[in-house]
Amino acid sequence: MHQPHLSAEEKQHSHDHLSLDLIEAQYQLKNSAGKKNAKSVLVLVSGIELAGKGESVKQLREWVDPRYLRVKADPPQLLTTNQTFWQPYSSFIPAEGQIVVLFGNWYSDLLTTAMHVSKPLDETLFDAYVNSMRAFEQDLKNNHVDVVKVWFDLSWKSLQKRLDHIDASERQWHKLHGLDWRSKKQYETLQKLRQRFTPDWVFIDGEDEALRDREFAECILKALKDVPDHVQQADAAWTQSVVPQALLQPSSEVLEKAKYKKKLKKLTRRVADALRYDQRNVIVVFEGMDAAGKGGSIKRIVKRLDPREYDIFTISAPEKYELRHPYLWRFWTKLQNCSDIRIFDRSWYGRVLVERVEAFASDIEWQRAYDEINRFEKDLTDSQTVIVKIWLSISKEEQEKRFEAREKTPHKRFKITEDDWRNRAKWDEYLNAAADMFEHTSTDCAPWTIIATDDKPTARIKMLKAILKQLKSK
Repeated sequence: MHQPHLSAEEKQHSHDHLSLDLIEAQYQLKNSAGKKNAKSVLVLVSGIELAGKGESVKQLREWVDPRYLRVKADPPQLLTTNQTFWQPYSSFIPAEGQIVVLFGNWYSDLLTTAMHVSKPLDETLFDAYVNSMRAFEQDLKNNHVDVVKVWFDLSWKSLQKRLDHIDASERQWHKLHGLDWRSKKQYETLQKLRQRFTPDWVFIDGEDEALRDREFAECILKALKDVPDHVQQADAAWTQSVVPQALLQPSSEVLEKAKYKKKLKKLTRRVADALRYDQRNVIVVFEGMDAAGKGGSIKRIVKRLDPREYDIFTISAPEKYELRHPYLWRFWTKLQNCSDIRIFDRSWYGRVLVERVEAFASDIEWQRAYDEINRFEKDLTDSQTVIVKIWLSISKEEQEKRFEAREKTPHKRFKITEDDWRNRAKWDEYLNAAADMFEHTSTDCAPWTIIATDDKPTARIKMLKAILKQLKSK
């Protein structure tokens, strides 16, 4: 629908009023950071070429405070089998109070891949990608990132007219999706593909430039104004899983020293070769009770590897800036530009372990995290990544002995803190949290291996064997 005829003065007044509303809402969003209604806004812009995407984003930037509107523009790229669709964009997921426009995003990549001449996607795979993207976006929304998806449309006739009048110097910028925009067949194919998107897209007709820009701005304004308080309570009572017997009674059997050294020498070499020559990315995750031997296990894994072949991430409490992003954001970004072998001393499971037990996360946050983590790991394993998850457990009595030994050993004193002693009072709560974690996140693609023993050599041998087993199982 066209706007009624307005004088130049009336149009300017209308634009000034819209700009004022946008700036007020923008600052309201900015000031929400750290509060109970904090959120960010992520705008995904896609559409037909020359429909006015760039012009509308440019106009939006003139109507808001441009310092607090980030626009990331990238040409579309082909989706690959060795990288998740979200990895190229994870660094640009906005923190609380921020607005980011992704001018070029995972949907642009999907359309480019689907339209690729040599290897087009069939409808089943296309729909599977859309469903995965929709699930990822829902996880973002659950973590207070409002995802707004806008498609700028244009009729075939109007597209051809605009192509006739485009400046020659600009033509190189209008070859997106690898398409010939003079080909009606390709245009119609693209239109059919975008109709397979989920119905939560905002469609804007690019015929009327003034109306188009205003509709886009009003769409963003609506998202900025919607800042409800976060839901804190889960819908239903939580059913506690049964604690595995191995955690209640870890083995006390001791491996003979000579046998241990012989096995260790053989296994460290086999593990190093397996990790080094595997064509996939490998992630090894260590969780477990304090002093259960995570550090010693990691030393045995990397013993025969070159330091350039792997990265070790030691995960502690999140920094303040990390808390303003979705929970998994600090792990998404760690997986960029690193080695093919990644080892995590503690991990994303902190949300359902320490954050649950210490009440750093609300009930709804940690209960929702199981599915979020499963989707995260499934995306990775679908993208040529092997995930090995190892839980190291010892008895409460053995832990006390190791704590005392650390306090008496000069070069190990840094490993023991008051929090370590304090956490012993919540031993049973941590076992319950671990039991739920095994129940809800030990999946076919990323199963948990429980190693429960008070004997360090035994634990290390079992750990190395677990890595080899998981690498061979794929």
